Amino acid sequence: MTTKRFILNSSRSSQQGALINVGKESPEYLALTNSMTMAQKDMAEIGLAEGQMAMVRTEFGEAPFKCESGKVPEGMIFVPYGPPTCKLMGGDTGGTGMPTSKGWEVEVVPL
Repeated sequence: MTTKRFILNSSRSSQQGALINVGKESPEYLALTNSMTMAQKDMAEIGLAEGQMAMVRTEFGEAPFKCESGKVPEGMIFVPYGPPTCKLMGGDTGGTGMPTSKGWEVEVVPL
């Protein structure tokens, strides 16, 4: 297994919007916000299998995510907003009230 740096983009997903009615503590919502999507080729390059856990690290922190392949450009990963992404964000909001959550350079380490 090897590590590689990727660009992480995080935002709300449509599935997340539907699950909010079920509740943020529901198993479905937690599974969604604890998952990441990346290109199959990138997964193979770093030795990451479908459904395998990986640690995502930023300069501010780290969090584990369950990996799945999907329609994401090579070199990028997608993670829905949730408690794990809060561990990756810095506290600076640049006056917007929301920390930067897109375009982070992150390290992905298969577990």
